[in-house]
Order: sequence, then structure tokens, then C-alpha cells
Amino acid sequence: MSAPGGTIVEKPLSTLERLYNQAWLRKIFILVVLASIWEIYGRTLDNDLLFPTFTATLAAFFRGVADGTLPLRAWGSVKILLVGYGIGIVLATLLTGLAIASRIGTDFLETMTSMLNPLPAIALLPLALIWFGLGNGSLVFVLVHSVTWAIALNTHSGFLSVSRTLTMVGRNYGLSGAGLIRKILIPAAFPSILTGLKVGWAFAWRTLIAAELVFGVSSGSGGLGWFIFENKNMLDIPNVFAGLLTVILIGLVVENLIFQTIERHTIRRWGMQA
Repeated sequence: MSAPGGTIVEKPLSTLERLYNQAWLRKIFILVVLASIWEIYGRTLDNDLLFPTFTATLAAFFRGVADGTLPLRAWGSVKILLVGYGIGIVLATLLTGLAIASRIGTDFLETMTSMLNPLPAIALLPLALIWFGLGNGSLVFVLVHSVTWAIALNTHSGFLSVSRTLTMVGRNYGLSGAGLIRKILIPAAFPSILTGLKVGWAFAWRTLIAAELVFGVSSGSGGLGWFIFENKNMLDIPNVFAGLLTVILIGLVVENLIFQTIERHTIRRWGMQA
């Protein structure tokens, strides 16, 4: 609105509007609504063997945290996941660098992603058990498979979408090879790279839980997947939901603390996202 002298005066936001502008409050509101629906449906069904209430799940969750079971199982899963995720990132970086450096590298990456990206990682677990035996090596192998192709595909697509003008500017400043990739291509393609990291993390997390549901005890990992499977066999369904809730909470923490912090200090800071 304009004042009589032509000065633009902004209308102050109401308290409700200021609260609504806070993303974390909106997300908490969504979670509260979902938890309420969960609680109402559980009470309506009134059968903990089929669908325990949210409060029953929370009680089982806090019991598991208090006796140390859930933190121990969660760390057992996360530890293996970080190893597979890290190896997958390194392998994806090498493959993408090769693809950017040569045409044969591009052909190799495109061929491998076309063949292996659609292949479910969990389908390779029986072969991994034959090749690597009953140990964490089998789980790491399927995790690397689930991570590598998603990150490599998104990173390569991001590099290809970089403006040729930017590349030419970099070359005019004497950049080539690793310098060009580090100073021009990676910053320009970082939104796609970050998307690949997010997708790779999600693929790795669900692959690990699925693998542990079947082979967790054999590999000695005893992670969250096996915790869920054990309690399902004992018909302790609130504990099953507590294990699932732990998986969800870890996913929320990684997405809203780690990835969003990276995004805030890179993409948004560089003006590449509103």
C-alpha cells in the first residue's frame, strides 16, 4: 500500500501469517495431523495385533530407547549403511568423472545404468551371500549397488545440463580437466548432485531394512530390519511399529537436518533456489 507522500508502506503480518511462514511449524503441523489420524484409526479398530495406536507405538518406542535396544539396533543399521553409501558415492564419482572425460566413458555409464539401475538391489542379495558369505560384506555389496547408479545418473544429468557458456567461460580462464569440474561443473550441477545423494540415501535405507528383514541375523548385523522381523514373529506388533517409527525418524532427521543444511549453505546461498 502507498502512503500519501508516495512512500510504500508494507502491511504488517498477523501472528498467524508469521507462524504459517515458518516451514518447520508447517511440517510439525502435518506430523501432528498424521499422528492424530493414526491414533483415531487405531482406537476405532481396537486391535493391537492389526494396527496399534500411536500412543501404544510411542510407549513401545520409549521402552526400546530406555533399555538401549532401539539405539543399538539403529546404530547397527546406520553403521553398515554409511559404509555402503560412502563406497557408492566414491564409485559414482569415478564413473561420472570418466563419463565427462571421454565419450567411451559416457557410453559405459549410460549402458551400465540402463542395465543395472532398474535391477532391484535386494534381488542381488542371494548372489552376494554366495560371493561374500554370511557377513556384512553381503549387505554392503547390495547397498553399493542401490546407491551408485542413482547418484551417477543424477550427477551426469546435472553436468550435461550445465550451460555451455559457463563451460566456455571456465576454459577462457584456463580451467580444464579436474579444475573445470571442481570450479564450474560441480557448483552449476549441484542441485542435481544433491538430488542424487537424497535418492541414493533413500534407496540404500530401504534396501538395508529389506535385507535385514530376511538375512539380518545371518549376517550378524542385528539391525532395525531384524528387530522388526523378530517382533513380528513374537506378535509384538507395537514393537514392530516402534521399529518402523525409528526408521521414519532417522529419515526425517537426515532429510531435515543434514540435507537441508547442505542445501541452505550451497544451493540457496548461491541463489540457485528460492
